[in-house]
Amino acid sequence: MKAKNITKEIQTELFEKQDKKYRDFQVKLIPTVKPETIIGVRTPLLRSLAKTYAEYENIDLFLNDLPHSYFDENQLHSFIISLTKDFDKCLGQVNDFLPYIDNWATCDQLSPKVFAKNTDKLAGDIKNWIFSDRTYTVRFGIGMLMQHFLDENFDEKYLKQVAEIKSEDYYINMMIAWYFATALAKRYDEAVKYLEEKALDKWVHNKTVQKAVESYRIAGEQKEYLKSLRIK
Repeated sequence: MKAKNITKEIQTELFEKQDKKYRDFQVKLIPTVKPETIIGVRTPLLRSLAKTYAEYENIDLFLNDLPHSYFDENQLHSFIISLTKDFDKCLGQVNDFLPYIDNWATCDQLSPKVFAKNTDKLAGDIKNWIFSDRTYTVRFGIGMLMQHFLDENFDEKYLKQVAEIKSEDYYINMMIAWYFATALAKRYDEAVKYLEEKALDKWVHNKTVQKAVESYRIAGEQKEYLKSLRIK
């Protein structure tokens, strides 16, 4: 089967599962994506389709048929490669796809399961991602640090790396704040120093405090102290 044939098959199935009300909701939620490219397939259906298509012998034809025409194809693409079991293959698929990600939703859905078992191989690639000149590659890299390097694989150098990211981009800055708020929940003593020393840009700093104060994983007395660190 040629690439265009499997892509057409997938597009046809996506339109068969279209939910127009959900599409209208997504249009408002994801402003960086052209409305006409959003079909409106709900996430549980996309995950189910991904499990089916991931077993296709020729699914690489679809994965290599970039850029995709529809947002929902990108979502499906993220779910498919998140299921890839071979680390090296998955890493290659991720690096091939990252330049084509144009929105926060597709970026955040990309979460390869195999990465969790291969964190020792991942750190170098993450450093390349977070210092990329592409918005969603940076966001993805920060997300991988947040997901895989705040527990047993923690090293304070990762906090420093994220703090060094300076950007005017909302979607990068929001992810930095999300990362540091999560770090405060898991590694409070190390993370709070970056607020005390005002190592983050003002907007990111205050957004971090806001998200941390909203978290149920942070103690009440810590929240009160974090509030006192807000920059006016």
